[in-house]
Amino acid sequence: MTKNRHDKLGLTNEDVLEMYKTMLLARKIDERMWLLNRAGKIPFVISCQGQEAAQVGASFALDRNKDFVAPYYRDMGIVLTFGMTTKELMLSGFAKAEDPNSGGRQMPGHFGQKKNRILTGSSPVTTQLPHAVGVALAAKMEQKDFVSFVTLGEGSSNQGDFHEGLNFAGVHKLPVITMVENNKYAISVPVDKQLACESVSDRATGYGMPGFTVNGNDPLAIYEAVKNARERAVSGEGPTLIEAITYRLTAHSSDDDDRLYRESGEVEEARKKDSIITFAAYLKDLGILTDEIEEKINTEIRDTVNEATDYAENAPYAEPESALKFVYEE
Repeated sequence: MTKNRHDKLGLTNEDVLEMYKTMLLARKIDERMWLLNRAGKIPFVISCQGQEAAQVGASFALDRNKDFVAPYYRDMGIVLTFGMTTKELMLSGFAKAEDPNSGGRQMPGHFGQKKNRILTGSSPVTTQLPHAVGVALAAKMEQKDFVSFVTLGEGSSNQGDFHEGLNFAGVHKLPVITMVENNKYAISVPVDKQLACESVSDRATGYGMPGFTVNGNDPLAIYEAVKNARERAVSGEGPTLIEAITYRLTAHSSDDDDRLYRESGEVEEARKKDSIITFAAYLKDLGILTDEIEEKINTEIRDTVNEATDYAENAPYAEPESALKFVYEE
């Protein structure tokens, strides 16, 4: 019998099953988007595949009724956990008027939804980090017990915004948690050509905060790290830097040919540690995920994705006259 790790973390069987379902839903939406892209129906995909465990594990450790998230473009697992729907994500993929992120005006992956406290992201990488730090500053000034949670890729940790944001957070002991999803590649540049230090988390010392490197394929390990970081943040102990070691199972985006810079064998090796498979095995060993439950989950997700695809494909585009709406004062 596999040791029950989630019980010690205060998670119920229902909680971990919900984590698995959310991870699987993110994967299936992503896979559908690739098919739609290759069929010429949606213009662009930037994938979460391989990083779902880190995203969902972290999100479950946050207070989804009060905390703010500033996701980066791969974070479908985070926005799903925080309340964005499959239909809304598909509307974004098809660039339709009902897309809650931008009304079809931005590329997919530019998440933003006020009602679910998802801060709007932009195309320049890492600009979301100072924004999250600003939200954390507001929490401290207003003496409220929410935290902000921001994510980025390891390549982005070399940007000036990373230094400025974390330095400010460290100096002012702000309740912000930064999670770097280290998927080993900044587009085509491998991690050993990005970092002079061994780990992204090594940089935390320079900003006056603790840094941790965690197995990003293990949602329970990530959950524990983020839960501890949140407890530190709300008790006034300041920020935390977490590095989640993951692997990007797809090309950087639908416009990238990753065969030019990495071996297919490397990707196949990484697939053996795919969190969708390993977390399912953990749940099956404990009898939480039975064949019957798995079949039911797969059917539900397939129906949800099919329905969302049909709805989004047939939904109207924005009216051309609305192109300048929200750009100038009306």
